[in-house]
This record gives sequence, C-alpha cells and structure tokens, in this order.
Amino acid sequence: MAGIGLGVAALITVISVMNGFGEELRARILGMVSHATVSAVGEALSDWPEAVALARTDPRVIGAAPYVEREALLNGPRPQGAIVRGIEPSHEVSVSEFGSSMLAGQLDALRPGAYNIVLGKELALWLGVSVGDPVTVTVPEFRTTVIGALPQMRRFTVSGIYEIGFQDADRGMALIHLADAQRLTRMGEGVTGVRLKLEDIFQARRVADDLADRLGGHYHVRDWSSDHASFFRAIRIEKTMIFIVVSLVVAVAAFNLVSSLVMLVTDKQADIAILRTLGMSPGTVLSIFMIQGLVIGGVGIVLGVVLGVGLTLNLDLVVDLVEQVFGIEVMPKDMYYVTGLPTALHWPEVGLIAAIAFVMSLLATLYPSWRAARTDPAMALRYE
Repeated sequence: MAGIGLGVAALITVISVMNGFGEELRARILGMVSHATVSAVGEALSDWPEAVALARTDPRVIGAAPYVEREALLNGPRPQGAIVRGIEPSHEVSVSEFGSSMLAGQLDALRPGAYNIVLGKELALWLGVSVGDPVTVTVPEFRTTVIGALPQMRRFTVSGIYEIGFQDADRGMALIHLADAQRLTRMGEGVTGVRLKLEDIFQARRVADDLADRLGGHYHVRDWSSDHASFFRAIRIEKTMIFIVVSLVVAVAAFNLVSSLVMLVTDKQADIAILRTLGMSPGTVLSIFMIQGLVIGGVGIVLGVVLGVGLTLNLDLVVDLVEQVFGIEVMPKDMYYVTGLPTALHWPEVGLIAAIAFVMSLLATLYPSWRAARTDPAMALRYE
C-alpha cells in the first residue's frame, strides 16, 4: 500500500509541477507575443485601421493593435542586435503585458516624433544604457546619397525599461512608437500587421483566419502555437517522458504486490487445498486473491491521491521549509526567471494516474491468483 501510495503521490506532484511550469512559461510568452497575427503578403498592411475596427467587432477578440517590426542594430556603449517593434501605446495595452511590466519609465512615454525607446532589462544591460541614455538604431533600409547607399539610422532616447521574464523579450526586443517606426522603415502609413488578443487562446488560428477572410485579399495568418511550436512541443515531450519515467515507480510497487501475493499463496497453500476439498471452485479462489490484491492497490491509490493532492496544494510551504532547514534556495532569483515551484493541478490527469495505477494493480494480481486457483489439494496436503 505504501509503495503504491508513494508512487501515485510522486506522479501527481511531478506532473502538477510540470503543468505549473508550462502554464507559467506560456503566460510569459503570451505576454510578449500576440495570440494571433494578420499581416499582408509581401507588402505593408495599409488598411490596418479597418482591420483593427473589424477585429474588435468579433466577440472572441479582447484586443487588437497594429505594429511595425524589423530587425535592427542598436548601438549604445556596446552594440547589440534586436527586434525593434513599433507600437501604438493606447492599443498595445490591450494585447500585451509590456505596460504592466515596466521597471522604469512608462509605456506612454512613446509619443510620435519624440523618438523614445523602451528596452528589455537584459537588452539594456548588454547595451550598457539606462533611462535617459541615447541609443542609435540602424535598420537594413538603405537610402541613396552622394557618397553611396547608407542604412537608415536614428538616435533614440531610452525612456523606459521592462521585464517580462522571458529571455527572448527581455534581451531581444525594443519598443518605439508606431509613427517613429514607420518613418525609420520608410513604410509610410502602412504597418507590418495587426496583433490580436483572444478570449480563448486555443481558437487563435480560427479567429485569425476568419478576420483575414472578412478583410478580403491575400493575408498571412499565424498564431502563437505556430510561432513557438518547437518550444511547446519540447515541453509536451518532456512532460510525457517524465510521466513515463515516474510511472515506473508505480510499476515497481505493483511488482512488489505480485511478490507479496505469491508469498501469501505459498504460505496459504494448505488452507487453499482444504477449501478446495470442501468444494470451493478454482474461480472462487481466483476471485479471493484478486479482490485482496485490488483492495491493497485501491487503498494505496486513495492514500496516494490524497497525499499527492495535499502535497501539490501546499508545495510552496514544503519548499519554504526545505529552504529554511537546509539553508538553500531551490530557485535562485538571480539564475531563474521563475522563482518557486509553480503548480497546476488538473483533475482529469489525477483521474488518469489513479486509473493507470489501478490497472497495474489489477494486472499484478492475475499471476498470483491464477497460481492459487491451480493449487492441487493432494500435492498441497501431502506433507501436512
């Protein structure tokens, strides 16, 4: 019982922690990227006000915002490449978490013609700049001059620093005003596309396709799952492999159930033989040992579910206790974006774990029960 219970509790806790990390990373990524994006094919999206207005009429859409995005070289005391995104602050707050993730300054400081720039925390450290310092932005848009073709560049002033908690954003993205980005990239009144935030993130592809169809023409549609498909696939594969590995703990406990029932059958052979001579059928003997094994497994599963759910719901307290007793920090803040152990308890998965443990317990009872049912009374009582 203890072996099965500990295996089930470990499996529930580990899978809940994996779910917690997955949801934490998804929330951080979706705080930086859009749920879905609609952009023109091979050219700037010129009718973006219509696209934004049309998107907001869809009840599945929470927010819509235009953007201009281009790779650029940023120069402070040190150079660093990054993605420069032009945004409209009043629209951006409805589709991302940049506004609520500011460490210094405000997103509203991005005003047309002011040429202010907001940097991620890691990017600012790499550039060696802080609020108020100048940064030169160079984009691969060339203009012809008397001395030849020169790239477009502009000096910006750092007006804010944010921290999303996701390295791709904190180290590789800078924000400027939409109008400044249009001038810098020479896009006129066009934009790269329209970003959408949705009520249900799993409908992102469908909503983006519907918007592209309503706009007419040819548009490129992508959603968050395709932008980060490899990342989320890796998390899913890792979770599956950990599930399989930790399930071996339950399998070992089930194997112990086999050995204990085999020893019980050997010890009770004389009693089984006497019951057989009194008329008990092999099927009844089989059912007795199967029921006994299932009771052991069932009680272990119940104990494991209670222990696993309780440990998952109070994991923060357990981690704090471990840190105080051993004087260590499980998730150092200077090394990890995610501090503590986030958990997410999914009851369907708890049910699946309990069902798998029950099936293993059932399979573990088959051989001992079959062996007990095949006991020959004459052979068992020969030396009694």
